Amino acid sequence: MPARAGEGVVSARGGPLRQIPLLAAAHLRHEWVLTLCLVIALAAVISPLLVLLGLKHGTIQTLRERLVEDPVFREIRPTQTREFAPEWFDGLAAWPGVGFLTPTILPLSSVITVVLPQDSGTALFDLIPTAQGDPLILENGGMVPGDGETVLTAEAARLASKAAGEELVVRVTRTRGGRSEAVEARLRVSAVLEPRAGSLARVYAPLPFVLDVEGYKEGYAAPDRGWPGETPQPYPSFDGAVLLLPEPLPPIVRSGLIINTGFGRIADAKPGRVRELLGFEPPEGFAAYELLAPGSPVTASSLRAIDAKLRGYSRALLPYAEGVVLKTGEGELRPVGLSPNADEAAMLGLPQPPWPAFSGRLPEGGGLVDCLWPAGTDGNGTAVDVRASGVKDLDFLLRPVGITNFERPVVPVELLGVLRTAVQRGVTFDRRTLTFQMARGGYRGFRLYAKSIDDVPAIYHRLKDQGVEVAAEVEAIERIRVLDNGLSRLFWLIAALGLCGGTGVLVASLYAAVERRRRDLGVLRLLGFARRHVFFFPVAQGFIIAVLGLGAGFGGYAALAGVINRTFAMDLAPGEAFCVLPQAYVPLFCLSTVALAGLASLVAAWRATCIDPAEVIREQ
Repeated sequence: MPARAGEGVVSARGGPLRQIPLLAAAHLRHEWVLTLCLVIALAAVISPLLVLLGLKHGTIQTLRERLVEDPVFREIRPTQTREFAPEWFDGLAAWPGVGFLTPTILPLSSVITVVLPQDSGTALFDLIPTAQGDPLILENGGMVPGDGETVLTAEAARLASKAAGEELVVRVTRTRGGRSEAVEARLRVSAVLEPRAGSLARVYAPLPFVLDVEGYKEGYAAPDRGWPGETPQPYPSFDGAVLLLPEPLPPIVRSGLIINTGFGRIADAKPGRVRELLGFEPPEGFAAYELLAPGSPVTASSLRAIDAKLRGYSRALLPYAEGVVLKTGEGELRPVGLSPNADEAAMLGLPQPPWPAFSGRLPEGGGLVDCLWPAGTDGNGTAVDVRASGVKDLDFLLRPVGITNFERPVVPVELLGVLRTAVQRGVTFDRRTLTFQMARGGYRGFRLYAKSIDDVPAIYHRLKDQGVEVAAEVEAIERIRVLDNGLSRLFWLIAALGLCGGTGVLVASLYAAVERRRRDLGVLRLLGFARRHVFFFPVAQGFIIAVLGLGAGFGGYAALAGVINRTFAMDLAPGEAFCVLPQAYVPLFCLSTVALAGLASLVAAWRATCIDPAEVIREQ
């Protein structure tokens, strides 16, 4: 191999393995025209692959970011109105991927009247509950409102002529007892959302305010806001009723008691059964029947229907609730519920209890917790704290107002009816007023946002599996996924074709170089280089050409990517680009190219080791 003056190709110092790369580099520099052709050929393969990879990543990333930045694509909306228990929300909030969750109210209750300025009248806006972490508000230029505050959409702010910091007057109306009632609230507008948050006129307010609005429309009071109304009282429900008559009923009358009364079965009741249910046995000669409604509770309307059918008969119709157990500190009580009227008590020979007879309405003034304590027991007339099981454990007190000859405490039957209702619905007890109140049973919808668009399909399908009908932008997200997968397959197909072409170019070029330099390589063998040293000559050249080709390829990619991004700049938002190469791909791409070049040089390396120095001598 000739060494020109001043090239300083080979150093006499250093081992053969160190001299081989220097000799390979000198050879490439000596044949710089051919080397340049090889580098350009390799760059012609690398640059399009980098541009294609950049387009795939940039396009998909731009579409994904546009979806991610818009919370609408992360929202999962219920499409039907149904009741969701508070416990259901606790479980849903713990699901992976759930970013924000808040209950909502009935759609008909989520409309509020906004008083427009300058005597322009009023307008109806949607009232939407919000809470801390609401992405729709936080990602659209708003801030989550506190108590007494609200956030408006751009359309709502335009219609109400309000801006952030101003006061918005809202009016809640209802019709109760044939009268129209209304209350007003003044809310400070804490923010106005960007137009992309929605085109509807909406008022976002904290969930407690929205619940108070719903409760007021249903006729209930909101004492904390000074809104008048009723207190939601629980309704009594029973397992059945015992009918006692001095004489047995005619069969036709008896059969008629289970027609259009809510009861489904009537059976004879033995004295022991009556004693178990009511705490006493019927007088001698009385007929006793047990009226049952299998699968459904007995309410006051069913009892009134029986009363209507037995008009003219001397009878006592006494509802009952089975299995009510009150736990005290040291034991438990199994009270008897009795609220007969004066005629029923006289007919049965029972003392008239000090509370009103059963009418379907709960006794007022705390009379529901009155009780008659069994004579001869430890009751000393003081209130007794008790606990009943139900949807929620119910702690209340019994207030003894007298004694009874019954073996078990006697309480108003309405109390047992309320405790039975508490097994199916949440009930609370107010110790201040000694009254029971219905707890909120559940919510009628929800607002749910996933943490990312990738979490939406999993949450969507999981809710569908639970029977919750929801809607989400799953199709748009799936289209992005399909496009990503399609571009990935296309990229790898083109990449495989390019890699085959580039490998072929390297194999042919390096092999041809070895054939052209057979005499020089033979001279190296004569100078003392072993076969293993000559083996690395084309390998080193392959690595050098790969590095130069990578440099040229990345340069071509940078130039073309710049042209593409500038060409489509008008269609892109600030910070977006159609052709972007992820930084993590650069070292991976370089290592793959160098490794491929090393593999492509193995054929030429094998050919170099086959050169016999004797052939070189003969050629000389």
